Amino acid sequence: MTPHPDPITEVDLAAYVDGQLAGPRRLAVETFLADHPLEAARVMAELRINTELRLAMPLPEGGAGLRVSHAARRLQASRLRRRLAPRLGRVAALGLLVAAGWAAHGQLGHLGVRESVASVQPPPFVEDALRAHRTSQLRAGMSSQPETSRFDPAEILSATAIRLPTLPDGWTVSDVQVFPSTHGSSVEMTLRTEGRATLSLYAARPGTFDVVEARLGAGGEADTAYWQIGEVAYALVSTGTDRTDLGQWAGRLSRTLY
Repeated sequence: MTPHPDPITEVDLAAYVDGQLAGPRRLAVETFLADHPLEAARVMAELRINTELRLAMPLPEGGAGLRVSHAARRLQASRLRRRLAPRLGRVAALGLLVAAGWAAHGQLGHLGVRESVASVQPPPFVEDALRAHRTSQLRAGMSSQPETSRFDPAEILSATAIRLPTLPDGWTVSDVQVFPSTHGSSVEMTLRTEGRATLSLYAARPGTFDVVEARLGAGGEADTAYWQIGEVAYALVSTGTDRTDLGQWAGRLSRTLY
């Protein structure tokens, strides 16, 4: 089957359910659904829910009724979009904060991390980052396990579907390793900042789609800062580094991925 030159997306399916597609694009969606029975079943289920909502909340007379009907239509329109729109909304909101240079009270400097989120329970991939950090420290002390600083970001992206952030000027890479993880391969890099601080950068696919702005993890054996963009999560790990600096570096690295 020849792929359609303009692929059908979740946005198209949501607009189809909402009745907001023009004739040619609606026909393209229907052609796509005819060839994809699972997607067709999902869309039909959304259309059925919309119909049930319309029957349950018919248009009454008067202004209040119009408001109720409008709320019902908004609920109908959100059924399929909610799979995609919240994610896009978080991306857009985070991008807006970056563009505006958001500097609310409690944030750790420009492009840093707010202390108010430092107490949030970190996700499981942060523990994976700590384990990778310990492994890299172990490797660094073994003469039989030489470090390698050579790496190709494009090759790593192709092999692991993980995009690495752009490092600031003056930072160097002393080791790069690919590790197994629950949902595929992960990447662990040992970095040295311009001020000679040593960090571990861990990147993995945690198995969930989310947008999490850079934030500090709870203190412990090492300090961490982490964030997630789409299907890839990242964590910075360091021992003996100022938490303010760690948060600022995490914020700075996360912005290079947009």
